[in-house]
This record gives sequence, C-alpha cells and structure tokens, in this order.
Amino acid sequence: MSVLPVVVVGAGPIGLAAAAHLIERGLEPLVLEAGPVAGSAVAQWNHVRLFSRWSELVDPAAARLLEPAGWRRPDGETYPTGREWAELYLRPLAKALGERVRFGTRVTGVTRRGRDRVVDAGRDTEPFTVHAGDERIEAQAVIDASGTWTSPNPLGGDGLPAVGEQATTALSYRVPDLADPDVRARYAGKRVAVAGSGHSALTALVALTELPGTKVVWLLRRGTVGNVFGGGEADQLPARGALGQRAQQAARDGQVETVTGFRTASVEQTSSGVVLTSQDGHKLEPVDEVVVLTGFRPDLSWLSEVRLELDATLQAPRELAPLIDPNVHSCGTVYPHGVKELSHPEPNFYLVGMKAYGRAPTFLAMTGYEQVRSVVAAIAGDRESAERVELTLPETGVCGGAGVFDEPAEASGGGCCGPAEAVTLELSAPR
Repeated sequence: MSVLPVVVVGAGPIGLAAAAHLIERGLEPLVLEAGPVAGSAVAQWNHVRLFSRWSELVDPAAARLLEPAGWRRPDGETYPTGREWAELYLRPLAKALGERVRFGTRVTGVTRRGRDRVVDAGRDTEPFTVHAGDERIEAQAVIDASGTWTSPNPLGGDGLPAVGEQATTALSYRVPDLADPDVRARYAGKRVAVAGSGHSALTALVALTELPGTKVVWLLRRGTVGNVFGGGEADQLPARGALGQRAQQAARDGQVETVTGFRTASVEQTSSGVVLTSQDGHKLEPVDEVVVLTGFRPDLSWLSEVRLELDATLQAPRELAPLIDPNVHSCGTVYPHGVKELSHPEPNFYLVGMKAYGRAPTFLAMTGYEQVRSVVAAIAGDRESAERVELTLPETGVCGGAGVFDEPAEASGGGCCGPAEAVTLELSAPR
C-alpha cells in the first residue's frame, strides 16, 4: 500500500499541515476539500480576530514548505483575523501543495476495500476506499481533519433542536459580522439574546454591547456565571484573557442581563418578538434576535463503516476524552497528545483537529499541529518520534470545577433542575 496516497479530509489549517508533514516524510498526500478554497470554514468567520498570535498559528512543516517559494511569515506577535489567516497563510499553503489539494470534493464515506465494518480479515492489509460522490479513491491511510464547523449545536437544552427552533428565522448560529451594514442593521438598537458560554459567545457579547441602543440578554445553561470569563491576566494567551475581561466589564457596566440555569425547551416567534421558554416553564421577555453559540459537534455519519473507538460522552477518541471532558474540569488546559490518544481499532485511520475533540470546547491550532506531526510520524513508521511530546501549551489561568454545571448552583436549587433566574452581576475587578 506504500504507493497509495494518504487521504486528508479537509483543507483547513490542520489538514493542510498534515499534508506538509506527509511530504516531509516522503509520503504522498491527497487533500479533499468540499469547499471552493482552502480554509472555507475559516472564511465564514473571517471577521473574527483570533486570540492566538501568528507565531502560534503557523505549522513548522508548513512554513518549511512555503519559505523556499518566497513566502514571508507575518509578524509573529500580531493577531490575525480569520480572513488574514486564510489569505496570508492557508491559501498560499494550498497553492504550494498544488494538485495534491482538490476542491469541490465532498467525502461521503470511508471503508476498507471490499469489506464492511463487520469483516475482520484484511483490515490491516487492504487499503481504504474513500468515496467522493461516484469516485472511489484508494488510500494507505486516512486523516480526517474535516472539523465541526458545519454541525453547530442547537439552542435546545437537551442536545436536540428546541420546539420551534428550526422554523424561527430570527436565529443565527455564527458570531455576527457587524462590519457588514446589513448585519449591523439587523442587531443595532434591538434586544438580542446570546446563548453560550465559550469564547465565541464572549466575542459576540462584547461586539453587540458596542452597538448603540442594543440590549443583550445572555443565556447560560449552567447555574452560575462561575469562571466563564476565563483567567484574565493569568491567561498565558493574553488576547484570550483580554476577551474575558472585556466581557466582564460589559456585564459590570449593566449592558448585559444575565440569565443562568436556562435550558431552552421552545422557541416561539410572535408579533412582539421571539419568546424563549426554558424546560422548567420560565418565559423570557421577547427578544428581536437570538445568537446561538453553544459549540459544535462532529459529523460521524459518513464514517459508519470505519471501526472507531469513541468516548460515549464526548464522541472524541476514548484515550483523549478524559483530558478534555468539561464535566471533569474547566481548565481548557490539555496535555499535549498524539498518536497514542488518537488511535482507533481501525489501523491508520485518525481523527485530528477540532473533530478529534468531539463535543469538547477550547481547541488551539497548536494542538492540531502537534497531533498531525505525531500521526504522520506513526504512518511513516517512526514510532519513536510519534510518541515523543514536542509541544508546550499555554494555560488558561482557570482550573477546577465542573465545566457543564456548577455544583454550588445545583446545591442551592439552581443548575439544570432549578428555575431560571435573571441576575445582576457583581464582579470583582481583575487582578
């Protein structure tokens, strides 16, 4: 099988980095991208500024591939937007890879040649068959770096869409681009609900509170605000800490009405606006728009014939899940990991990048770059390098406590089972 390519699904930052590492190892990559350009998912949040510096967003093997062609590395201390990341790095990298990247090619299935998942024989000797429409592509290994962008979590508090959610037009599942006049007009001077507690929700929270006359209602499923603002000055990614501090300041200034313990059961579009009702029957005052930023989940539907070993909770590789489970910790600080944690019963098949995290949040590009360095080394037969840790990740400055529900809130009647309550935040100044 050594004459066959390694198929990489997805031409985002992690998939393209995997291709660069494969070339350095003397292996032939074939990157299949459903979108029209490299970083198609990144292009959909092009207005958002990353909280990682350029120095943390360029894979070393990718840089070594680009530099001989005259590519100039951006200032490592600056923070790019999604548009800049795509235009200044991802698209030049795809160009350098040339015909090894195919756009407009959606992968619809992966299997072993001539075998469904029930058959034991030949799983370590037969190549993969990658289905892309009517085309069948044989591969010695498959690296799935397709991400989770196309599968946002719903507003519904039980993991499925709330009643009326899919029929409501005043919902968005992306951070709004307020530089777009039409988008700005949609939210300016309105009463807007933002659902979610991650960095995307904080980004939307800060942006919307800067619009004149806009009132923001922040919906949290957890029982208390807790540490959702992050570690502030203790965060080793300064821009990430600063984002939390700005959101905290907006809340302190009274620009945000915060509703905790609210798990949405129904969405009703009325003449007065959108009415959200929680699972315990609490109704919010009508809002004009709802921005749903409750995270993402992996699309595993086209991997039904591959033998995966996934954690039952997170849908992440079983060995990786304990490191990233928000039920256990809320650090966002994950030990560097590679082929050992990413392996499955299916030989030479790997989930990498955000998809490897399943439903867990807080993924860094640096994590993905280390994943593919390790995985590619294993595919190339260099087990020593594959199992060696070559990365130190920045800490968030926050650690401890359950990241999904806060135990003190549950003990006092809050959390998922207690009534939703609007609260006024009284927050101490960051130190």
